Amino acid sequence: MFCPQCGASNADTAAVCAQCGRNLQPGAPAVPAQPGVIIPPGAPAVNIPNYLVFAILTTVLCCLPAGIPAIVYAAQVNSKLQMGDIAGAQASSNNAKMWCWVAFGIGLASIGIWILLALVGVIGSLHQH
Repeated sequence: MFCPQCGASNADTAAVCAQCGRNLQPGAPAVPAQPGVIIPPGAPAVNIPNYLVFAILTTVLCCLPAGIPAIVYAAQVNSKLQMGDIAGAQASSNNAKMWCWVAFGIGLASIGIWILLALVGVIGSLHQH
């Protein structure tokens, strides 16, 4: 069973979350996450980053083929949170982050290779004269 507040995995028979202490029993009263803030049962109380801006930037500036999956996964995070699928939202967030870094790495490698080839061309043209 996943905690609706923090997304931590708990035993199916657990009464409270081992990570955040939220009551996992159905019909349990809301547990304040911060003093004075009451979160209704079933409401997503976690802030899972969707990495949508990072995904769009790496798609446009670094690597289109690796950026597209990043945008797809990033777009899934908020809808899964609204459906109450904390674990799915966390998985989509992690996948979006991974594809963003893959696209960024491919972009950096491409720039590095381009610079290396430009330097080889310049050095090669100097030796011909």
